[in-house]
Amino acid sequence: MMSTTTPRRRKPAATAMIAVSAMMAGITAADTAFAQQASRRASVAQGPIVNRVVIEGNKRVEKGMIEGELQARARAPYDQRTVDADVQRILEVYRRQGRSLAQVTPRIVDLPNGRVDIVYTVVEGDKTGVKEIRFVGNNQVSSSRLRGVMTTTESNILSFLKSTDVYDPARLANDLELVRRYYLKNGYADFRVLSSDVQFDPNAGGYVVTISVEEGPQYRLGSVGIDSRLPEVPVESLRGDLSTSAGSTYNADAVQRSLQDMTTDIARRGHPFAQVRPVATRDPATQTINLSYVVEEGPRVYIERINVRGNSRTRDYVIRREFDLGEGDPYNRVLIDRAERRLNNLGYFKTVRISNEPGSAPDRVVVNVDVEDQSTGAFSVSGGYSTQDGLIGEVAVSESNFLGRGQFVRVAGQLGQRTNGVDFSFTEPYFLGYRMSAGIDLFSKFSDQTKYSRYENRVTGGQLRLGLPFTEEFTVTLRYSLFQQDLKIPNDYKQPYNDCSQPLPGYTVLNPAGGPGAGLPNRFFCEGNGEASLAIKESQGKTLTSLAGLTFNYNTLDNNKNPRNGFFGEVKTDFAGLGGDSRYFRATGDLRYYKEIWEDVVGIARVQGGHIMGFGNENKGLGGGGGDLRIVDQFFLGPTLVRGFANNGIGPRDVSSYDTNANAIGGTTYFGGSVEVQFPIFGLPRELGLKGAVFADAGTLFGYKGPTTFDTNGNSIIDGYSPTLGCTQSAVVAQECILVRDSHKIRSSVGASLLWASPLGPIRFDYAIALSKDEGMPTANGKIGGDRTQAFRFSGGTRF
Repeated sequence: MMSTTTPRRRKPAATAMIAVSAMMAGITAADTAFAQQASRRASVAQGPIVNRVVIEGNKRVEKGMIEGELQARARAPYDQRTVDADVQRILEVYRRQGRSLAQVTPRIVDLPNGRVDIVYTVVEGDKTGVKEIRFVGNNQVSSSRLRGVMTTTESNILSFLKSTDVYDPARLANDLELVRRYYLKNGYADFRVLSSDVQFDPNAGGYVVTISVEEGPQYRLGSVGIDSRLPEVPVESLRGDLSTSAGSTYNADAVQRSLQDMTTDIARRGHPFAQVRPVATRDPATQTINLSYVVEEGPRVYIERINVRGNSRTRDYVIRREFDLGEGDPYNRVLIDRAERRLNNLGYFKTVRISNEPGSAPDRVVVNVDVEDQSTGAFSVSGGYSTQDGLIGEVAVSESNFLGRGQFVRVAGQLGQRTNGVDFSFTEPYFLGYRMSAGIDLFSKFSDQTKYSRYENRVTGGQLRLGLPFTEEFTVTLRYSLFQQDLKIPNDYKQPYNDCSQPLPGYTVLNPAGGPGAGLPNRFFCEGNGEASLAIKESQGKTLTSLAGLTFNYNTLDNNKNPRNGFFGEVKTDFAGLGGDSRYFRATGDLRYYKEIWEDVVGIARVQGGHIMGFGNENKGLGGGGGDLRIVDQFFLGPTLVRGFANNGIGPRDVSSYDTNANAIGGTTYFGGSVEVQFPIFGLPRELGLKGAVFADAGTLFGYKGPTTFDTNGNSIIDGYSPTLGCTQSAVVAQECILVRDSHKIRSSVGASLLWASPLGPIRFDYAIALSKDEGMPTANGKIGGDRTQAFRFSGGTRF
């Protein structure tokens, strides 16, 4: 039946096509006009076509960022609903940039042939920040302290220098997690965030954030035990992995570290499926938690696949290497959590989320890693002032995720009154695929020490380093450095610091004819206006140092930028003598302990020390006096050891000339200690970042081991003394010596400080009073060669 009806239906269609062709062959101009009008009517009936989409008025937000959010597209049909939705999308982009007062007006421009342009005109308005952050329900921890935990800040007079006061929902969500972790770290095991409410206040021109919390009691650990259900893993062998102890405040971070260390330790012993889980029993009456770590065999589940998603810039392997396990390995939740924390700590991503899904078999699991890249490059122009370097500026470019490979690169240049230089740094955090960092530093730095020791020095060279992290807290770094020092003594009419040896014509006063030293520079005049020590003169020129060293670093600080609790220790050992001109062994140490005495009041105890020992008599440039060390190799200290003293104000001095105050010649041994208490300033809002401090310092520097006698080969150097007369005032002789004032006296001081952790950078004002010092050597004209004090010290920097 189908075969008979189908042909009959095709005949009229064929006939119609022939008729249309005949009609088109005889079409007239009037018919053409009629057809065009019909076409236009059809287009209008279907709606115009978008010719282009234009953004106007945007200055603070890049056009590409806005266009990526729009749904209206060129060559697509015009739809008013799409335009209205795009207006809201643009407003949302501006809200994320902290400009909730922005206004967007759409405009439709009619074009011929049924086309239109869509124009979005933006009035950006001022930046709308977070005007206030309120906490409700916090009875034990102050609101100012909790605001300090958050990365979101309140707007203030310095808002033009920061962006952290811009409301960002993602950042606020992360801040709520930071607040939660803070409470759990400080013993509040029952803490909960009940709600967070964000309201835009048009009158205030910003957001008001209200966070409701429930703190609960603060718990201490009643008992800490280990319950090992694996016969091959005895309890005693795991106690060294614990970071928690009975009697201490409950700390969720310490519990997590214990889980990680125990899990890793057990896995190394051949139990890859073993799991460690904490079992906590709360006792609200005594506000204690009895904690037990249960070690047992876990389910035999393997990782089938690790999917990395969302990384548009960062390479897959940069993410995968943060995992201590891979495809085919036994699944372990503790190690997965460690990887998530590591990824968050990298700073490469806005968000990191690790989830699981069933694999192809019951004993298989698929791990999904979802990340969102964020900007990791920085360009900074910095400037500041310090009493040591004067005015100084710096331009720096850095990238912490170079080419998405996780490498750190930095190039910087400094220019200041008494210092300038350039440096380049590159670090590969996973060298040869292992969890060890390797890097190179290149530098050239000029420092003007004429204010303290009458010389200028330029150090140019480089360093190779290899960091080996043994634990999360302990790292050993191997170093090799090769650098050249070029020491010069200025000698001109403005800085006549070598005119006793090289007289300045018409400036240096000469001894009268017929008397001692006739025709030579008069000591009183050429030294009275400043003269470098013979030891410094003998060290002039270029010296090459080839040095290998080790750095031992131990760090348990809760926050590296603003620590409140924890310990930091760094010990460095250096051996110079692998070629080059220097021959010495040097060891230095710096230990700091931080303890929060009560809320926002932090006590700091610090001990530091160092010793350098030369060997051999092969150091070039020495005058044959038996010294093993150059001036530039010794320690020069001042306020970095004891505040209240000037730079190079402590330690051995050359008192053989009239210019004794400036001729610091360095020492080989130093040690010192300090205690400090930092506290908030009453009545000032915490957001200003101002703190006060009181301190007490004590320390000393001694042990000059450079040359004291010099053979001038017949060239008279006026600022020396005859060794045959015991380095006392004498006539000019060919062989001369210096007289060293080298006191072991303990210097001490007390003082107060004002610290400002501002958007301009860290700024510190110290005022210290020296309680004890080396008064100097008594002479007929008074004491000479004493320490140089400096009560006020200022240091700081800015970024703009």
